Formats: sequence, C-alpha cells, structure tokens
Amino acid sequence: MRHARRRIVRRVTRLAAVGGLLLGGAMVTQAAMASETPPAAVRALAAPTGTGDTGAALVARLGTARTAGSWIGADGRPVVAVTDDAAARAVRGAGVVAKVVAHSMDELKSATAALRSAPRVAGTAWAVDYRTNRVMVSADSTVSRDDWSRMSHLTAKIGDFVRMERTKGTFTTRLNGAQPILSTGGRCSAGFNVTDGQSAFILTAGHCGPAGSTWFADSQGNQQLGQTVSSTFPGNDFSLVKYASGTAGDGADVVAIGGGNGVRITGAADAQVGQRVFRSGSTSGLHDGTVTALNATVNYPEGTVTGLIQTNVCAEPGDSGGPLFSDGIALGVTSGGSGDCTAGGTTFFQPVTKAMTALNVKLIVSAQSAAAQNARNAQNSGGTAQSTAPSPAATQAAIAPSAVSPGSAAPVSGGPNETLLARLTDTRNIGPGLLVIAGSLIALVATRYIRAEQDRKAYQRYYSATWG
Repeated sequence: MRHARRRIVRRVTRLAAVGGLLLGGAMVTQAAMASETPPAAVRALAAPTGTGDTGAALVARLGTARTAGSWIGADGRPVVAVTDDAAARAVRGAGVVAKVVAHSMDELKSATAALRSAPRVAGTAWAVDYRTNRVMVSADSTVSRDDWSRMSHLTAKIGDFVRMERTKGTFTTRLNGAQPILSTGGRCSAGFNVTDGQSAFILTAGHCGPAGSTWFADSQGNQQLGQTVSSTFPGNDFSLVKYASGTAGDGADVVAIGGGNGVRITGAADAQVGQRVFRSGSTSGLHDGTVTALNATVNYPEGTVTGLIQTNVCAEPGDSGGPLFSDGIALGVTSGGSGDCTAGGTTFFQPVTKAMTALNVKLIVSAQSAAAQNARNAQNSGGTAQSTAPSPAATQAAIAPSAVSPGSAAPVSGGPNETLLARLTDTRNIGPGLLVIAGSLIALVATRYIRAEQDRKAYQRYYSATWG
C-alpha cells in the first residue's frame, strides 16, 4: 500500500512538472512575441492649430462683444456665455448650451486692464470667472488692510461685476512631478520633454532658475541633467533645460505620477474652464481638480505673471514646473499658488501652447500619437502637417496607475529602486516564464533522482537477500 502511494505521488509530481514546462514555454513565447513588436520612434508634435472645441469656435465666430467665454458644464456639454438673444439662438442652433449674461468679454477684459494699470500689490491675483460673469480679485494673507481698502475702492469704481475675496495662505512660486530636478537655487519638477528638431529639452517653470543654471538628477550633484538655456520670468513663467546628453532617452513621452507609474502624453492643447485636470509634482505627487479660470494674473513677490491657467488643484513647494494634463494632453506647467495639499488651495499654470510657441519647440510624443494629431491638425487647417524626430525611443506598455485613470498610463522603469527580483517577476517580460520552466525541470530531475535511488536501494536489498 505504501509503495502504491509513492507511485501515485511520483506520477502526480511528474505530471505537474510537465504541465509547468508547457505553461512556462507558453509564457516565454507570448513575452517574446510581444517584445518583437518594433518600438515606436518618438516624434515631435507642435501645439495644435485648431482644438476642435465647439464652444471656443462659436466664441471666435460671434466675437468678444457678443460673448463672454465658454466652459464645460457639469453634464460635460460646452456652454457659451452670450449677451443677446440673437447670439443665443446661433449658439443653440449649433447644439451648444447658451447662457445669456450681462457683461461681454470686452467689458471683462477692460476691467482686468484697469487692474493691471493700477499700482501693483504683491499677494493679489485676478481672473475672469466665465461661469459667474465676474472678475474675481483675490488677496492673500500678506496683503495689508490699507492695500485691501485701496483695491476695494478701485474695484468698486470699475463695476459691481468685479468682486474682492480673501484667500488662505500666500501666493508664492512653488520652487523647491514629474521627476525632481535640483540646482543650487532649489528643487523643481520636470515638466514635458520638447525638441527644437536637433536637441531635447525639459520644459519647466521660468522662476526655477535663470539661464545658465545647472540641474542635477540627484542631491549629491553626481548626475548632471542639463543646463537652462532660456528662461522667462516674470511676465511669463517658462524655461528650457537642455539635456546634457542631447536626448531625452526612453520614455520621453511619459510623465511620472508616482509609484513607478506614468502617463503617456499624446498631444498639447489649451485648457478649458470646467475641465477636469491632473497635476504631478516631485513633492506632492498626483492630484486632480478643475480649471476655474483662464488668463489669470498673479502678483508674486518676485513680479507679475499674466495669461495663466487657474485651477483648484493643490500644489506645494518643489512642484514648480511639474506637468498639468488631461486625458494624456499636455496643458501647462506649474507656476505657483496658495495653500497646500492638506488644506487645499489655488494653483496657477503656464499654458504649454504659449510657451512652446514663444520658444519655437515642439512636444515629444510617440510616433503613433504624432501621426494621429498631425492628421487632425491637417484636417482642421486644410493642409498637411509634418513633424521631425530628434531621436528614437521605446514606448512603454499601457497599464492602469491606480484607481485614478487620468490618461494612458505606462510604467516608469529603470529607476534606482527597480531590483533584479522585480524585473524577473515582471509579467511583461520572459522572466516569470523562465522561472516556471526552471522550477519544472528541477521537479522532473528530483523525481527521476528519487526514483533511481529507490530502485538502487531495492536492488541492494534483493542482492543482499539472495547472496547473503
């Protein structure tokens, strides 16, 4: 009976080992086939010539005297603010929601112009709130009682559609993602990879450092990343850091969101009020919120910056320069704001389309994304769009970063924390298949060895009994 049980155990073990060999072989074959797919080259992508946004297109057609901006409603439909019934009928005829308001965009812009012409008060900011048809003026905790009183008198003269409000914290740049980049001036976050057709650069915030600043990927200063070759701040807030190697390397179209994951960037566009957006930074990681206003002006202690995207996404020191995106579309780089990611706050972003136009660079995206976007641009403009490639780089497989899915996500690999065990057990390569095969072979050899030992001992017992 005991011998029968042993035979059954050996047979089950051999069958399991053979099954393991077959499974491991299938896993290796599948991984090998996946790896044979040619890696897509990274292409350069300019800011789109037309966004295809119906609301924005209607505003442009009707003009700023009859409209007051557009935004995305709570139901996801575009809404256009209009000042007369004829304009409202034209908007509704295009299948878009119309909201009749009292003040046109021309009046709202006139109000912001009056605010800009007044003496500058550090710690204040203003932007047009399309949804309430107002100009909102914010003052942080550093604004004195006298300055608040003076600003209040000024807004009252402009009109009752200009409102004053106090905000928590202070309006500061977020110097100190998107991966961290460090210099003697502090720590910032890398934004998006761009190219001029010959070299690759990091597009980040201008206040992070003047031209000539040297950046490193580590706090010891051993891994030189590059050098700032162009910087604009205040007025605007963007700069270019040229890679020391001249290329951005693999995964140039991916921005980090933490946990070893990233989001693949497929294009660039202008933000829209009401749009859900995501921001990544080297200090606070990934956070989301909505765009609350456009063309915002902020009076930082270092100077005034205009034309910014205003959001309710939080940010903290060190997040400066980090990317703002939505559904894989680049929108802006972090400029500054108030509050933090514990209490919340307001954050402002430099639009990437404006920065890329001023710097004459293009966004680096995958070849497939570039082809699709250029085809859309060509269709919008009625012509043909072309792009050039600075260097080839492998695109990465899409995975879900977590419960949050801001866009197509890909793993950010090659970091210092990636161990040999992690690579061997990564189901995207042949490591797990080889481990299964090795384990099955060991099981087979072990069963053969045990069977041989048992036969040898049985023969010895038989020989001893016969010739003893």
